[in-house]
Order: sequence, then C-alpha cells, then structure tokens
Amino acid sequence: MFTGIVTDLGTVRSLRQGAVTRLEIATAYDTNDIALGASVACNGCCLSVVEKGPDWLAFEAAQETLNVTTLKDWQVGSRINLERPTKVGDELGGHIVAGHVDGIGTVVIAAEDQGSLRLTIEAPENLAKYVASKGSVTIDGVSLTVNEVAGRRFGVCLIPITREATNLGRAMVGQRVNLEIDLIARYVARLLGQDGN
Repeated sequence: MFTGIVTDLGTVRSLRQGAVTRLEIATAYDTNDIALGASVACNGCCLSVVEKGPDWLAFEAAQETLNVTTLKDWQVGSRINLERPTKVGDELGGHIVAGHVDGIGTVVIAAEDQGSLRLTIEAPENLAKYVASKGSVTIDGVSLTVNEVAGRRFGVCLIPITREATNLGRAMVGQRVNLEIDLIARYVARLLGQDGN
C-alpha cells in the first residue's frame, strides 16, 4: 500500500521492449535498503524490483500493464514519480493508495494560478462516477484533492511544493495520466450496487 506522497522523482535511463518490457529508473533512493522483489509505485503503478544498482532500479512490465497504464508512453529521460510502500506506523500524509491503476485520464486544461498549477483531467466514462468534489484521487501516483467535478472532467490544484516534487508540475494539455480512484469510493459504490457488477 502507498499514500500518494511522492518521495523521489526518478528518470528512465533505459527501456527495452519485448514480450516483457524492461525498464531501469535512476533514483536517489538508497538501493541497498530495497530488496529484489520489493514494490515501488512508478507514476502510480506498483512494479516489482527485478534488479538494482547503486543509483537505479530495474522493473519488468507485462503487456497487461502496458495496456492499462501510461507506461508505453515512457521514453528514456521521462521523469517518473516514485514512492516506496508505507510501513505500519508511518504517517498517512495522502490517502490509501493501492498502486493499481484503474484507467488513463487526459489533461485537458493546464493553467497557471498565482504560482500554483490548475489541471483539469478528463476521466474515462467508467471511472468518472467515482470522482467527487473534495474527495481524493491519485494522478500519476500523486494523492490530490478534487476541487470540482463537471461530467467526466474534474479539477485539481498543484501547490508549488507539489509542482517541484512531482512530474505533474510539467503536465501539458493532451498528456495521458494514470488514475487510481479512491478505494473508499469504489467499495461504497460496490455496496450500493452502483459499480456495474
């Protein structure tokens, strides 16, 4: 489990496509403290470490992961939001995040607002109903509060520290982003029979 508080902004240093896509991400983490097989959220997608070096971590992604996340958009040099799993007793600074991407949204507006950045995201039809004003949403692994909702579109605001610490500070119109809806919203909808299942 994660909290959506990004703790490192990594950089893709190599990417090799194949039956399984392998990628290496340069990181400021102390990789001595990260075991092989450990989970790391990469732009909100929980991936397992398969190899490591003094300043990098390697991951592998199956075709299913490529199909449901923005990972296939990544290139060498892409900046990636990283978060290590939460330990029992850690501060929950964001909200409960599983690292399971629910779908891909698109940035439709990116506007400066007195040092902050306001983003409007268009969510897929099947996810839009789970996004509520003043609720939580995870965008590329970043826990954010929803400001407003209008149909499939919702707005969030990135304060300067979030702009600096995450790759969302450089988000552009047309950019695809990983979305994870709030776990509580998902289970409430399920209990009320409104999730379509």
